[in-house]
Amino acid sequence: MKKSFRLLTLASIVLVTVLFMNAIHENEVQSITNTHKNYKIQALELPANLNLAGERVPIEIPDVRERMDRELLVNTYWQSNGLLLIKRANQYFPILEPLLKKYGLPDDFKFLALAESGLIDETSSVGAAGMWHFMKTTGKEYGLEINKNVDERYHIEKSTKVAAEYLKKSKERLGSWTLAAAAYNAGNYGVASRLETQQVNNYYDALLPDETERYIFRILALKEVISNPRKYGFVFDESDLYTLEKTREIEVDSAITNIARFAKNYGLNYKEFKKYNPWLRENHLNNKSRKLYQIKIPIR
Repeated sequence: MKKSFRLLTLASIVLVTVLFMNAIHENEVQSITNTHKNYKIQALELPANLNLAGERVPIEIPDVRERMDRELLVNTYWQSNGLLLIKRANQYFPILEPLLKKYGLPDDFKFLALAESGLIDETSSVGAAGMWHFMKTTGKEYGLEINKNVDERYHIEKSTKVAAEYLKKSKERLGSWTLAAAAYNAGNYGVASRLETQQVNNYYDALLPDETERYIFRILALKEVISNPRKYGFVFDESDLYTLEKTREIEVDSAITNIARFAKNYGLNYKEFKKYNPWLRENHLNNKSRKLYQIKIPIR
C-alpha cells in the first residue's frame, strides 16, 4: 500500500513538472509571437514634396529617392540620437531663427547647423569648432577672433553671422542654396570644380564625395523628422524638451582676471557662466586692446 502511494506521488510530481515546463515553453513562444506582433521595423513613406530653402527636391529620380530614404531611415530608427536632436532643437532654434532672418539666410539652414554639430559646442576630429563647425583658417578669414583665450567660433551670434556670409557667397558663386549647402561640406572649389568637370549645374546630377552625397539628404531628413516628430514615432511632452534661460547682456571693455570670481558677482558659478559664454576659453579674459565684449547673464 505504501509502495503504491509512493509511486502515485512520484507520478504526480513528474506530471506537474511536465505541465509546468510546457507552460513555460508556451509562454516563451507566446512572448516571441507578441514581440513579433508589437515590434516592427517598417519601411517609411517618403514625402511627395520636399524642398530645401524653397528649392524643390526631384524625389521622382530613383537615385534621389534612395538617398533620401537612407537618411530618413537612419534618422528615424536611431531613436536615441533623434530624440536628443529634437530636444536640442527646441533649446537653440529660438536663438538661431531670428539670427538667420537678420542675416538674410533661409530658415532651413538651422537644420544645416543641426547636421553639422548636433548643436553641441565641441571640436571635431579635424579641428572644426562651434555650432557651425568652422575651421580656424575660415573663421579668421571671416573676422572671428580665435586664440587660446577667446574663440568666437563658439559665439552663437557671431558665428551665425559668418555662416550666413559664407553661405550667401557660395550661393552667389554656385547659383543655388542647395549647392551652397553642399559647398559648406565640400568647399566652394571642391563643388565648383566637380560641376565643371562633369558639365552639370545642380547638386542632384553631380557625383560628389560620399560625405557630400549624403549631406543634403541628412539636412532634409532632419528637417522632415523634427518638423513632424510624431509622424516618425517620437513621442514626448513639452516638459521633456530642453530650454535655455533668457539672458541679458553686459558690456566689458577691460580685462577679467578671474572669471569664476566675476561670475559670482552675478550669482553664477563658473560652469553656469561658461554655458552662456562658451567663447571665453580660459578662466580669465586678457583684453589688452580694451575691445568691447558682450557677455550673457541669465535673467533670474
